Amino acid sequence: MIKTFVMAGFGGQGILFLGKVIASVGMIENKEVSWLPSYGPAMRGGTADCAVVISDEMIGSPVIRNPETLIVFNNPSFNSFESRVAPGGKMFVDSSIADGKSERTDISCFYIPATQLANENNLKALGNMIILGKIVKETAFTSRDTVLKSLEKCVPASKKHLVESNIRAFDLGYSFE
Repeated sequence: MIKTFVMAGFGGQGILFLGKVIASVGMIENKEVSWLPSYGPAMRGGTADCAVVISDEMIGSPVIRNPETLIVFNNPSFNSFESRVAPGGKMFVDSSIADGKSERTDISCFYIPATQLANENNLKALGNMIILGKIVKETAFTSRDTVLKSLEKCVPASKKHLVESNIRAFDLGYSFE
């Protein structure tokens, strides 16, 4: 079993944190894991993307050319990565920011207004966790319980008060139709 994820957007959207949570899920499940962040010089507003591989076997390279799962949070990321999704793969789009629609018939696409849902539910800046909830629902790559354990590990001690909000955002995404 090998699972590949690429997530991309602007800095400040929680791209790298989302990657850490997914990578942590793999470690909790005793899998081999790679986490490869990439970001521009600007902390907020610059480009950010992250590649995560979870595997039963050793990982030869953290570079992912054709991800099984793509998560995009803006139009530039949609335009850059949509064509690279492996046939049969899944693409998750924050449709409140990225308005692109895929014309590919060989992948499944999910359009979730994650940023809008986060703002409407007093979960500002947690669109990433809303998308994660939808990913888990649609791919079943892990369980809710494992994600909760991962969040406990990934949220820094100084921000532990935010774990509950992250869980609420995850659950909102999981229940999104």
